[in-house]
Amino acid sequence: MRWSLIFGLVILLISCTNSNIPGSNSPNSRFTEQQPALSGNGKFLAFVSNRNDNQGLLVYDLEKHIFMPTPGLNRQDTIAESPSLSYNGRYICYLTTDQGRSVAAIYDRATEQSQIITPNYHSWIRHPYISPDGRYIVFESAIRGQWDIEVLDRGPTIELDIPNGSIVGK
Repeated sequence: MRWSLIFGLVILLISCTNSNIPGSNSPNSRFTEQQPALSGNGKFLAFVSNRNDNQGLLVYDLEKHIFMPTPGLNRQDTIAESPSLSYNGRYICYLTTDQGRSVAAIYDRATEQSQIITPNYHSWIRHPYISPDGRYIVFESAIRGQWDIEVLDRGPTIELDIPNGSIVGK
C-alpha cells in the first residue's frame, strides 16, 4: 500500500510539470486560446490569446510551426477578437473597439496596416467574416434594432488574395 501511494504521488508530480505544456512556439499554452480561424489554404491559424497579460490576435503558420509577425495589429488600448482570414491569410478581418463601440477592421499582412471598415455603423456589430479573396466582408449588425446580416464590398480595386496561379474572373 505504501508503494502504491508513493507511485501515485510520483505520477501526479510528473503530470503536473511543465513538460506537458507546449512552449511559446505552439498555438497552445497555459493561457486562454480561443476563437480560432483557419485560412482558406489551411496554412495559417489566427486566434485570440491572453499571453503576456494582454488579449490580442495571433497568427500561426501551421507548416513552419512559428508565429507570424503582425506589427500594428494589436494595440494596448483596444481588444481584438473574432478573427477571420482570407485564402492565403493576407487579410485578417476582426472586431475591435473605437471610441467604446465595436467596429470591424481589416489588417493587411502585406502592408502591415489596419483599417476600420465600419466607421459609419452606429450600432453593435458582431461575427465578421471575410471572403476567401478578401473583397467582401459579412457581419451581423443591430442597426435596425435586431440582428441583420450586412454585406460590405471593399470594391474592385483592392488587391485580391487568390491562390497562386488562379485567374481572376474565370
